[in-house]
Amino acid sequence: MSTCCAMPDDDAPVLKVYRRVLWAVLAINLGMFGIEMTAGVWGKSVALQADALDFLGDSATYAMTLIVLGMSLRWRAAAAMLKGLAMGGFGIWVLATTVVHLMRGTLPDFAIMGGIGALALVANVVSAGLLYRYREGDSNMRSVWLCSRNDAIANIAVILAASGVWASKTGWPDLAVGVVIAGLALTSSVAVIRQARGELKGELKLEAA
Repeated sequence: MSTCCAMPDDDAPVLKVYRRVLWAVLAINLGMFGIEMTAGVWGKSVALQADALDFLGDSATYAMTLIVLGMSLRWRAAAAMLKGLAMGGFGIWVLATTVVHLMRGTLPDFAIMGGIGALALVANVVSAGLLYRYREGDSNMRSVWLCSRNDAIANIAVILAASGVWASKTGWPDLAVGVVIAGLALTSSVAVIRQARGELKGELKLEAA
């Protein structure tokens, strides 16, 4: 585990490299949002639409991280808190969308699901690989890592769901993956909010001392 993951505020060289990494994954995620959302709507897939919105949410996360990078721990923790809340909201939205498609009995296009899911997996593995060394930083950096990790897991699930839709000729595998993606978002939301809250409390105690 690299000690540079702690990312001290005065570590300018590390911050510079991390900033370039964030710009790269931001570009990757914005591009994949457009591709996957178009494919998700066209292919009537809850899993793809959920994953596409996750790409958009991640893009916002990376942009926010770029803004607060190098600022005080209080600002970084506050940004992480907002991102944690956004993850939770995303998870709730996916659950609601899953219920809607369940009621409609939607049958997604398994070929589109599988193809786009594979492309999204490549994009997320690249992003996660770029961010891996920074995964043990503060709550702000941890939220960025969790976003990419969750996306890679979700993409594998989307590909498996595509196979399930093809084999069963039903939309159940797609809906199940929607629930899995929602669960990842909600659990990550709790983890990030807890860490950010602890950091904020620590800062307040230091100021009061």
